[in-house]
Amino acid sequence: MSSRRYVRGWAALSFAVGAVLVGTAAQSPPSGPDAPPAAGPSATAVVSVGGCAAGGLCSAPRHTLALGGGPVLTGRPFTLDPRMSGPVELALRTQGVLADITVTDHRGRRVAGAPSADGSRWTSAAPLPAGSRFAARLVVERADPAGTLRHVARLDFRTVAAPAGDRLTVAFGPDDGGTYGVGQPVTAELSHPVPASAPEARRVVERALEVRTEPHVDGSWYWVDSATLHYRPRHYWHPRTTVRVRSGLEGAWITGGLYGGRSKPLTFTTGARIEAVTDIAAHEMTVSRDGSLLRTLPVTTGKAGYRTRGGTKVVLGKEPMVRMRGDSIGIARGSSDFYDLKVLWATRVTWSGEYLHAAPWSLDAQGSENVSHGCTGMSTEDAAWLFGTVREGDLVRVVNGYGAPMTPFDNGFGDWNLSWPEWRRGSAFGPGALDAGAARPRSATAAPGLRPAL
Repeated sequence: MSSRRYVRGWAALSFAVGAVLVGTAAQSPPSGPDAPPAAGPSATAVVSVGGCAAGGLCSAPRHTLALGGGPVLTGRPFTLDPRMSGPVELALRTQGVLADITVTDHRGRRVAGAPSADGSRWTSAAPLPAGSRFAARLVVERADPAGTLRHVARLDFRTVAAPAGDRLTVAFGPDDGGTYGVGQPVTAELSHPVPASAPEARRVVERALEVRTEPHVDGSWYWVDSATLHYRPRHYWHPRTTVRVRSGLEGAWITGGLYGGRSKPLTFTTGARIEAVTDIAAHEMTVSRDGSLLRTLPVTTGKAGYRTRGGTKVVLGKEPMVRMRGDSIGIARGSSDFYDLKVLWATRVTWSGEYLHAAPWSLDAQGSENVSHGCTGMSTEDAAWLFGTVREGDLVRVVNGYGAPMTPFDNGFGDWNLSWPEWRRGSAFGPGALDAGAARPRSATAAPGLRPAL
């Protein structure tokens, strides 16, 4: 093997670091079982430092730091481009494995990260914040005729301080500490827009928005527009899941002079899987909990010209009483279709005002005919029971109907109406990333204050 590719003695280490200033790399003379063999005069190590810069490649070495001589290894400090972004990567370039890596900040807090399966590298879970100091302790094991050799090194470095200016923060939803249905997506509202024309900045943001669940699920973010992301699993959340969401953007460079700021984390849980399925052709709704049928309710849905939207919706909220007026959906006063009523036990499923609610005036039609203006009507007793059974985030599906399909984002949480491949295309890391910056703002007709039909 060419001696130009490998350095004898100590292993060659590669740093892929966003906005990093490397100070010293030293092997303190340890004692006990971690003590390395005595270093000879020619013992050396090479650290190359690289990262992700705007328009550049990730993990491309940009500087090489030669460390050598005696039991204490030191190197000359230098600064990388402060606009670099991305996680820190420590990679072993010579024979051996990284048997253990611990990275801590100046307060002694451990930096989250994971080793590769083959022990050749370690990658932090998120970019490191600007203006901080870090220490990495590495244990390198190499095979030797005399047995396994173990080397211990400590690498000290710090990130460049972010300049003064605006900070991008994130407001997560739903509300912290609540219990929601298995259809509830996670939402992230950015304080500054990140357009689709800045794909690398979107990747920085998305990479730093961390979602952890117990039990584990596969999920992904979707860029609804330049300042809004939604996160959902491939399938619905498991019942009784704990979901923890946090932003690792604090101090990270995003684009231009914009850096990340501190954001409040979010934790919520899911309850049982409650699912209400309205079969329009059969004029009935079945309600189940964790797969077991609870009740079958006779209902009436939208008549011709006011067909109830099909597809999967999510409960947005509940109102014991709501006033519904025809002019809120364009029905003129004086028209035979006009209405102005106080409606009880209203469960909202769209921002434009589609509800599941009590409709005592249509009892004769419930179970046999569709006579509403788009909502799903039922008896007062059934509506009160449903109101007390469902919670925000529960699933409401409409099948065998005639209405337009529920849209994904502009009128509530229609996220589940996208297939998983379609959802993945909305990620900044997805195949053929969707140009989400140009579309899907919430329209005026989809504002939460509007009231629709009966």
